[in-house]
Amino acid sequence: MQGFTTNLVLGATAGGFHVLDMAVQLFFFLVLLALLRKFAWGPLMKMMQEREEYISNEIDTAEKSREEAQQLQHEAAEELKKTRQEAQSLIEDAKKSATQQERDILETARTEAERIKESAREEIEQEKEKAVQALQDQVASLSVMIASKVIEKELSEEDQEALINEYIKEAGEER
Repeated sequence: MQGFTTNLVLGATAGGFHVLDMAVQLFFFLVLLALLRKFAWGPLMKMMQEREEYISNEIDTAEKSREEAQQLQHEAAEELKKTRQEAQSLIEDAKKSATQQERDILETARTEAERIKESAREEIEQEKEKAVQALQDQVASLSVMIASKVIEKELSEEDQEALINEYIKEAGEER
């Protein structure tokens, strides 16, 4: 064994391979890898996985929010469209109603005007007939007075009045 170690030492001084140094370095390198894996690599991978999950959740949340926003925007657009249609319908109904009311008011006014005109015609006709009757009565009275003065009681008063009424009726028929 001494010969082996001597060869190893001799080889080391001569610039050759140092197997023992290499074995020690390999041992320490493997220990360092085990320590790194336990204390650095595990927590680092855990932190990276948590970060990946957090970003994935944020992306999912953002996507859901975007979809909800699009849905709400679509619903708002539909509601606005529906509201505009209802408003247009109300305006059209109001215009139709106003036009119908205008027609009704005009028709009522025409009917009322015709009724007033007819009533006025009837009233004028009645007043005309009353005036003609009053004029006939006055003419008859005046005729009786004139005739009685002219004849001086040659006819009775009743006969004179009947005669005058007969002449007045004839004069009224001639008209």
